[in-house]
Amino acid sequence: MAPLTTAQYDALERAIVDRRRIAVWRRGTEYIVIPQRLAIVRGKETLEAMHPTTGHPLSVILDETDRIEVIRG
Repeated sequence: MAPLTTAQYDALERAIVDRRRIAVWRRGTEYIVIPQRLAIVRGKETLEAMHPTTGHPLSVILDETDRIEVIRG
């Protein structure tokens, strides 16, 4: 994925603050998660999130994502 634009970072940060669900596509699989925070892990920007139903944690390196969208509604 190309680096996120300023508008995309703003939308992602707002989703973190508001605890809104996002869709993350990685290697052809779509994940619906609640973002918790952005962090640098081993030198890579990482999105730490949780599954909305099970509460299981998920860490996704942003460089490995195909697309990220905030779910409206």
